[in-house]
Amino acid sequence: MAASPRMRNALTLFSSTDCVLCHRVRLVLAAKGVTYDLIPVDPQNPPEDLVDLNPYHSVPTLVERDLVLYAASVVCEYLDERYPHPPLMPVDPLSRARLRLAMLRLEHDWVPQVQAIQMGNKAQAEAARKRLKELLTASVPLFKASKFFLNPEMSLADCAMAPIIWRLPSLDVPLPKDGKAIEDYGNRIFRNPGFTRSLTEQERKLRELPG
Repeated sequence: MAASPRMRNALTLFSSTDCVLCHRVRLVLAAKGVTYDLIPVDPQNPPEDLVDLNPYHSVPTLVERDLVLYAASVVCEYLDERYPHPPLMPVDPLSRARLRLAMLRLEHDWVPQVQAIQMGNKAQAEAARKRLKELLTASVPLFKASKFFLNPEMSLADCAMAPIIWRLPSLDVPLPKDGKAIEDYGNRIFRNPGFTRSLTEQERKLRELPG
C-alpha cells in the first residue's frame, strides 16, 4: 500500500518510545547519519496511518515514498544497502551468514525475554530475567573475542545487541560475575555519538551514558 501524501517526500519511521526492535532500527539510522521523521507510536493504540500501511500494525515500520517496510531485520538490511556508508555488514558471505544467524538468535532467544520482563506478569518476568542472565553468561566468550559482537567493526549485530545491553539495569538483570567484557562492550557502543542520537527521551532515562 502506498504511503499517505504527507509522508511521500521523507523517510519516516513509526517507532515505539521504548522497544528493543525499534531502537535497533533507530541505531542503524543514527550510525548511517540518515535524517528521518520519527512518529512515536503506542503499540496498543496504533495511529490510522500505520494501520493503513502495515497489515500487522506493528513497529518498527519504515516508509520511504511508496515503499513500506516492517520487521526490524528487514528494515535494517534495507537501510544498510540503501545507505552503504558506513557499511554495517562484512563483505565476505561467511561472515555475513554468521552475523545473520547471530541476529536471528537475538530475535528468537533474547528479545522475547526483554519483552516478557517489560510486559509479562511477575512469574513471567522472573523467569525471563533468569533466562536472560543465562544467555549473557553463555555469551561472555563472544564479547571477549572481539571488539564488537562477532566482528572487528560495528555491524547490524551490534545494532541488535546494544539496545538489549542498554536496558539491563532497568530490567533488573545484573551482569554475570565475569561480565566485565560485556560492560566494556556496552560502553564502547554507548560512547558513540550515534548511539546517543538513537535514544528516545524515555530511553535516555533508563540509565546514564558512560563518561
